[in-house]
Amino acid sequence: MFVGEAPGRHGGDRTRVPFSGDESGRNFERFLASIPLTRAEIFITNAVLCNPRRASGANRRPAPGEIANCSDFLRRQIECVDPQVIVTLGAVALAALRRIEYHELSLKEDAGRVCEWGGRSLVPLYHPSPQVLASHRREEVQLRDYRAVARALENLPPESYERFSVKYGRSN
Repeated sequence: MFVGEAPGRHGGDRTRVPFSGDESGRNFERFLASIPLTRAEIFITNAVLCNPRRASGANRRPAPGEIANCSDFLRRQIECVDPQVIVTLGAVALAALRRIEYHELSLKEDAGRVCEWGGRSLVPLYHPSPQVLASHRREEVQLRDYRAVARALENLPPESYERFSVKYGRSN
């Protein structure tokens, strides 16, 4: 399960598919392919399910109240999907999980690490937006971070991997 921030106005808000139709979505697909995973093999959601915008119409970071309003829905999605591995895409998504079950993880310290959270593996990653790639986490570092997702999946117990394999058509 991958958890993003919120649908972008040029991406998920327009296409109704998380991380699609914009540069963040193209970056995300490239990073997924590097490990290799496809959209058909994962579940993608957001910490906030509506597009928060500035008065100008530009995307903005979700407010704490918006994250709080959507946290019960995110918790229920996690319960329904029951993923063994959760990947957060950015600080907002990582903070949203903190509302569901407390953790002391930070993006700066824990990006690209496989951590334990609520009986699951949690891999905090930076958001795949062009702005993050340009200023906070270059592509080569993000590609290295995504290998932690592959390690987390490889370390699943056999019965979890079998469920993953049957559900998503993977073979050993």
